[in-house]
Amino acid sequence: MENRSLSRVYWKNVVAAWSGWVMDGYVTSAYALVTVTVVSRLLMPPDFGLVGALFGLALISVPRIFGSLIFGNFLGDRLGRRTMLTVTVVGFSLSSFLIGFLPTYKSYGILATALLFFLLILVGLFAGAEYGGGTALATESVPAEKRGFIGSFVQSGFGIGYFVVTLVYIILTIEYPGNAFETIGWRILFFTTLIPGIIALVSRLGAKESPVFKDMKETKSIQKEPVVSMFRDAPKYVVLGIIICAGLLLVNSGTISFYPTVMESNSISITTVGYILLVANGISLVGVWIGGLLSNYIPGRRLALLIYSSIFLVSIYPLTILGTSFHSITDLYISYSVQSFLMAAIFSTLPSFLAESISKKFRTTGIGFIYNFGGAIGGFAPLFIELVIPHYGTFNSWILVLFVATLALLVAIILSKETWSKSKSGQKDSITE
Repeated sequence: MENRSLSRVYWKNVVAAWSGWVMDGYVTSAYALVTVTVVSRLLMPPDFGLVGALFGLALISVPRIFGSLIFGNFLGDRLGRRTMLTVTVVGFSLSSFLIGFLPTYKSYGILATALLFFLLILVGLFAGAEYGGGTALATESVPAEKRGFIGSFVQSGFGIGYFVVTLVYIILTIEYPGNAFETIGWRILFFTTLIPGIIALVSRLGAKESPVFKDMKETKSIQKEPVVSMFRDAPKYVVLGIIICAGLLLVNSGTISFYPTVMESNSISITTVGYILLVANGISLVGVWIGGLLSNYIPGRRLALLIYSSIFLVSIYPLTILGTSFHSITDLYISYSVQSFLMAAIFSTLPSFLAESISKKFRTTGIGFIYNFGGAIGGFAPLFIELVIPHYGTFNSWILVLFVATLALLVAIILSKETWSKSKSGQKDSITE
């Protein structure tokens, strides 16, 4: 009976963490999908257009740093992982829902742009708590030998959110063709972001605190200032973690988040864009699940990250050529799908690697801060590529970002320590330390 009870609690915690990432993928990707077709045309001053819209995409990522510190420090590492995730999901979903009510620039001028940026800041602030709290809740509830795949499952929530919102996007572009989508279709897209928020909230109300946090509470070892302890006790691994996450999230936003911009700039219809992204995201889910499953057999989290990143590095040049100088739509399906698969495999091991690298005393704060600081850097990849394109062209600008980001990622992985190794029998599980 005890084992069955623990099993139910464990799955509730995993689903609670996973649902937040579904919501994050849904909301963030909804904005990315309409960056060119709607935001640049309807919500930005004419002189800024696409640059301003891509700045908005980057703007979502910056407040995540502060959200991870505020909610992780004052809620996640003090009151509990579940408590924090229940509070933040409400703010996250409501902020994104309100984007659907925004006036256009033509009607309200710069106020429309300012309101958009304000809501994006709120979205990022609440979303910043998701990764740290969700990763801590899920990984602290499972044994080390299963943590690789479970971490990849939680991570895949973002891709599932992207997959579902792309499907919704396709349906709306068909139901509201042409100008109708610019009038009402995109607003409905943001109204639907409330749905994954409600699902996430319900799943979290049924979750329980992780065994690790319960133990900390019982032994009165909860830190009063976890953010201070994080910088005092592990500065080296905080920096290396930030570089790893920055490199990986530069790769992520420079691929999956930039694909819509590339395709729509080449006059590919928005419905076709949706179909290509749907396939690419579906295949990326396979990549993250396979990567997580294999990581349970590879002797080391760090080694798994190193192998996946090296494969991606080798693939950058041929896949980017195919994705920029394409001769048919089939070339885009192949390029973006394979690239998404390889990129997702790197993400698969990240949750367990970060959780095992950070002390339980400040795990929610630490994971959230490291991941979101890297994300704040990575979020500027599409904007940077777009600004450099006039000087170097799409291919050179795109490949420069991907190469530099992946090399930085590899160097930081090499300098990091191994967190758990299957080959070391009897090794102490660092998740409880």
